Amino acid sequence: MTFEQLHLSHQLLCAVREAGYTQPSPIQAKAIPVVLSGQDLLGCAQTGTGKTAAFGLPMLQQLAERPAKKTGAIRALILTPTRELALQIGESFSKYGKHLKLRHAVIFGGVGQQPQIDALKRGVDILVACPGRLNDLIGQGYVDLQNVEIFVLDEADQMLDMGFIHDVKKVMRKLPDKTQRQTLLFSATMPKEIEQLAAELLNKPAFVKVDPVSSTVERIEQTLYYVEKGNKKMLLPYLIQNLQPPVTNALVFSRTKYGADKIAKDLTKHGIPAAAIHGNKSQNARITALEGFKAGKTRVLVATDIAARGIDINELAYVFNYDLPEVAETYVHRIGRTARAGADGYAVSFCCPDETDLLKAIEKLNRKKIQVVSGHPWDGVPAPVKVPVIAGKSAKAVKEKAKHTKRAEKTVCIADRNEGAIMEEKELRKAPQGETLSASAKRRRRRRRSKPGAAGQAPAVQNQEKAAQQQSKAKPQNKQQAKPAAPAQPKFDPHFLSAAAANQVRGNAQPKAERPAKNQPQAAKAKNQPKNQPRREKAVQQKPSQQPKAAQQVKPAKAEPKKNAPKAERAAQTKKNRGENPGLMLISRRPPQQKFANFEDYMAARGGATAPVEDYADD
Repeated sequence: MTFEQLHLSHQLLCAVREAGYTQPSPIQAKAIPVVLSGQDLLGCAQTGTGKTAAFGLPMLQQLAERPAKKTGAIRALILTPTRELALQIGESFSKYGKHLKLRHAVIFGGVGQQPQIDALKRGVDILVACPGRLNDLIGQGYVDLQNVEIFVLDEADQMLDMGFIHDVKKVMRKLPDKTQRQTLLFSATMPKEIEQLAAELLNKPAFVKVDPVSSTVERIEQTLYYVEKGNKKMLLPYLIQNLQPPVTNALVFSRTKYGADKIAKDLTKHGIPAAAIHGNKSQNARITALEGFKAGKTRVLVATDIAARGIDINELAYVFNYDLPEVAETYVHRIGRTARAGADGYAVSFCCPDETDLLKAIEKLNRKKIQVVSGHPWDGVPAPVKVPVIAGKSAKAVKEKAKHTKRAEKTVCIADRNEGAIMEEKELRKAPQGETLSASAKRRRRRRRSKPGAAGQAPAVQNQEKAAQQQSKAKPQNKQQAKPAAPAQPKFDPHFLSAAAANQVRGNAQPKAERPAKNQPQAAKAKNQPKNQPRREKAVQQKPSQQPKAAQQVKPAKAEPKKNAPKAERAAQTKKNRGENPGLMLISRRPPQQKFANFEDYMAARGGATAPVEDYADD
């Protein structure tokens, strides 16, 4: 059969010949006469069989022969699930209707809507649209579907899988009644949901079924490679570079969007120009990748099942199933992208141990075993072990971080930091790993280590200890002059006596002094205090056994400036007292007036736990 026998117009026959078509495909030979007669059609045919021309050619002829009901109104609507398929149908209508005065437009989401709105305002006879953007423009009042004469729902099963069925039904409510329009529905599979949708859409349709989905194209040579999942990324570039006939271009299918990006990146590393196309890509990026693949700039196009629906390349020779599809029917759609328009094609599939069940389902549907290729470099080779990842980082990164943390922990304790230590720590944290401290930081560290009292001791104590260290470091003139170091001084406790002093107190127990009342006069308070006991005790007492006899004698207290004396006189007296004993340090703001042998005596002298707190505001 020829296209002339299908009773097409002269303009359409010229366009068909210019497109290179010689004979109609089975779906075209059966569908075109039905559509020309004005009857509804339910077509079941797998992808790549020429469905676009099957409804596009008769649709153009009908619209060209009869006048429009309303000038500028939309006369035909074609709904498609993906943007790529919408663009593909738009290109086909430009090719088929080049000799006709019919205008068409394509609208879809992912791009700005203003150019699409401008095209609709100029007037459109045939509108190719995706459901989402179409409903948006209908809601904004830019699209009116009341004058639609022909409605086409393409890839109905894919609409169902993508969840567009509700959007499709929303569009259906804007269309004229099914008795007042012609409806064409095409689907590769016929599940029960599609049959129910066809019953709602179609009015006494004709059913055309060609090449059911379970029968694959006989011209496609199918091969299978068993390989571990981790070795797929090495087997794919190897086959692209070594298969015969040579792989000039190839379409690789991935199950996930992330996998598509990763495959394209791995191929690019091996010097194979590749691009990924999936739903997360912007529309401009998807169009650029598809045009580059068709123009030959990109050798490999990696796609997901949804994005690949609109890819129609007659010269495509190879299809690679990097991941086997979870639905067996999807395998037929994938390999159907090759061997189009009567050409030969090759389908290569990878199967890892986790995909054996998917492979069985595919072979069961096709009723044919896929030829297995063995002996390839990764046949039976275990996959490489992945580097463990801890909290989103590799083990090497974690190890380097631990080293850096260990170096940072070598700084001085927070309680012993002074200004130089803080500066050193900041510099250490800012320094990159592997670099040492600067010379200035090292000098600060040496100075700080040479000062045992750098943690905030009084200057007098620091000077005293520094002098003691210098004396100990000084070398004696001879061995006879060297003296043994003095024993360590016990820690001073302002409230309790040493062990020796406590024994003396226990032997000569004195009556406990009564604590003066809070409101008692100052003179009465003075009576309870020991005679010649200074109000502020400054000297650090040592054990009697370790002190010289002269040192054990209590020296008279220094005169304190009178409370009512002028400020200048009191300041001079205080300065004089401090200057006489530069090595002493104030240990307690108010040391006790009496030494106690134990804590019970101390509490009893203070009136017990319920005694009022003394008021030392005057001090």
